[in-house]
Amino acid sequence: MQADPPPPAPPSPAPPTSGGWAVVAAVATGVWAVLVAVPGQFVGWVVDQLALVSGLDRPVPVWPVVALVTVLLVGAPTLALALLPRSPAIRAVGRVWLAGAVALGALSLLRALPPVHQEAYLAALAATAALLTLAAGRLARRGAPAGAGPAPAGRFGSVALLALAAGLAMLLPWAWVGALGGALETVLAVLAAATLGALAGALLDAAFWARFAVGTPPRPARLVLVGGLVAGVTLVLLAAGAGQSGAQLPALFLLPPLGFVLGALEAAARRAGRPAGAAPVRWLVGLALVGPLAFADPEELTVLLATARDVPFWVAVGTGAAFAVAVLLAVGYGVLLARPGAGAPPRRLAGATAAVLLAAVAVVYVVPGRPGLHGERLLVVLREQADLTGLPAGAPGRAGRDARGAEVYRRLVDTAQRTQGDLRRELTRLRLHPTPYYLVNAIETDGGPAVRGWLSGRPEVARVLVSQRLRPLPAAAPPARGDAPAPTGPVWNVSLIGADRVWTELGVTGAGVVVGSSDSGVDGRHPALAAGFRGGDDSWYDPWEHRRTPGDRGGHGTHTVGSAVGRDGIGVAPDARWVGCVNLDRNLGSPAHYLDCLQFMLAPFPPGGDPFTDGRPGRAPDVLTNSWGCPPVEGCDPGALRPATAALAAAGILVVAAAGNTGPYCASVVDPPAPYPDVLTVGAVDRNRMVTDFSSRGPAAGGAAKPDLVAPGAGVLSAFPGGGYATLDGTSMATPQVAGVVALMWSANPALVGDLDRTRRILRDTAGPAGVPPGTDRCGGDRNLTGAGLVDAYAAVQAAMRAGDRA
Repeated sequence: MQADPPPPAPPSPAPPTSGGWAVVAAVATGVWAVLVAVPGQFVGWVVDQLALVSGLDRPVPVWPVVALVTVLLVGAPTLALALLPRSPAIRAVGRVWLAGAVALGALSLLRALPPVHQEAYLAALAATAALLTLAAGRLARRGAPAGAGPAPAGRFGSVALLALAAGLAMLLPWAWVGALGGALETVLAVLAAATLGALAGALLDAAFWARFAVGTPPRPARLVLVGGLVAGVTLVLLAAGAGQSGAQLPALFLLPPLGFVLGALEAAARRAGRPAGAAPVRWLVGLALVGPLAFADPEELTVLLATARDVPFWVAVGTGAAFAVAVLLAVGYGVLLARPGAGAPPRRLAGATAAVLLAAVAVVYVVPGRPGLHGERLLVVLREQADLTGLPAGAPGRAGRDARGAEVYRRLVDTAQRTQGDLRRELTRLRLHPTPYYLVNAIETDGGPAVRGWLSGRPEVARVLVSQRLRPLPAAAPPARGDAPAPTGPVWNVSLIGADRVWTELGVTGAGVVVGSSDSGVDGRHPALAAGFRGGDDSWYDPWEHRRTPGDRGGHGTHTVGSAVGRDGIGVAPDARWVGCVNLDRNLGSPAHYLDCLQFMLAPFPPGGDPFTDGRPGRAPDVLTNSWGCPPVEGCDPGALRPATAALAAAGILVVAAAGNTGPYCASVVDPPAPYPDVLTVGAVDRNRMVTDFSSRGPAAGGAAKPDLVAPGAGVLSAFPGGGYATLDGTSMATPQVAGVVALMWSANPALVGDLDRTRRILRDTAGPAGVPPGTDRCGGDRNLTGAGLVDAYAAVQAAMRAGDRA
């Protein structure tokens, strides 16, 4: 039996006016609110990014300050608008904007939580939005005007279904360009979007729209245009608080046009005789926010990934597409639902439209999208680490180094196997897919905050780190390509440190020494590098994509290996050989993948081999060049890789690492492994032997002087993928040159191989002067800027030869 149609709502009386000044004040206040809220969000994000790029601690007070300033600057005029005009409609506008400003302030405070703890942030966002919804609902019900009416009950009306369809249309671009995180992260993101939608519904409820429903029937133009504008400003304020730093930026574009969509839906509902209520607002706003909250990781919305077609690019594409959908919805719904004589379509048609769009979202997500969960993992560091004291001195040179390496490998593996068994079995039983490590006695595993809490409470666990995992892209970024021509002779930096004199005058070119590179990869076909690859089945490892042959999408690794061992005048030790491992993917890493490569360098293994049983310490490279650091945003803490570099040093493998590009700040050598005492840390100078502004400074933790040495790092030409060349700046460029100098020293005197103390001493004693620009902060002494000075390849190799003669 069909129910009788609901009675028409009583006509809404025209509200009393306060004169033109009130309208002008309302317009000015709305414009002011947008001009304060939107730039404030971009400023806060930029400050976060500048701190990240500069290597500084995240400025936690930034977002509380942004929240306070926004609430004060927006709250004051909206409070006046809520109290002073005679018109109830104008006062209602002031009240809803004031509520939006307060909500923005409360939600922005949550960004004090570190981005690495995304699940905790989303849970706090959902809880705060729910509390604000309860408060806003109570306040909004006071003094509701005639004609507000209750929302229809007992069935899902056609207007709500149209809102659902619109929300699904907004979700379509994100299902294509985005990727979900972990299971808990996804559930919390959807919950946070739903509660924010509920908050929008509490603010933009039937009582709100009644203020703009003038006449019988209500004039749709007033509802859509005026009500839509007011709703759009409200949604700007809500969008500014919807997401961690960076994730809210797409929402600032997506939500405001939906105000006009909601106005058209309300016009259709009132023409049918009853207000739409909060349900359409909840569905539309909630689904629109699922995209940026669930399908994009705020840690990947960073300028560190903005130089290629990476996550920032695809989020911009998704935002642009969703914005276009929002504008089309505003125009389409406005024309179809709010024109004179129009009404809402039958419920069956609205439901079919929503069902088709739901199926479209599912198909797009599964076919061109990236289905599945791509959440972060955890690195569980155990308390007991291998005892590497008392290693036999052994014979000098490579024979002794190989013997020590074999013993170090044995002790590390034995310790890991003895201490990890129970925990690995428990993690396997829980289907958390554990991956064991031995270089640091640790296990990488799936799991969110609950698993992290459980693991942290276990007696054998020292601490649990977040091991970042990049979400997949719709399409791989175009591989980097070098466009500079090959040099016609030794490049300036090779000549500056005297490496070319070592070749021509001393006859030493690095032959017999192997350099290991952990970086973005290596273009193994590059003419300057192809002949130097060691070859065999244990000279290349790619834990990210499991490629069997050397390759490099980003170019950074090709450039650094070229500066170490490249031919045609670009490399310091052109006849040394190289092996490679990929620890950076799209310019980001994780503690576990850094460990993957360092472990491979200690004991290489064949493709598909087990590092615990198939490692070959006798095939370890002699010196490692590492132009990377693991900051907190990637999951590392200061001690994350300390056992790894200690083990490599115990095995006689020299670890050379970049100081970082976070100068000119003092004490900026902070990201592992650069601060570690057993790592040879390298800063950068320019053509004039002056420390570059970007080169990180010491002292390191505990007051240790860092860097140890400096090398040319500004305007360095080296190999780049595709057979070309490129000029880059950074301590990344300086580091492989020092590794190349070590290769020359050990090639000249093989007895020095594995003798890290004598090698370091020779490098320090033979280093040349390096200058400090006038007015530079000396950071407690020049050694914290230049270390022992500029590496001198010619003097170092001469000293290495003399050391061989004395031996």
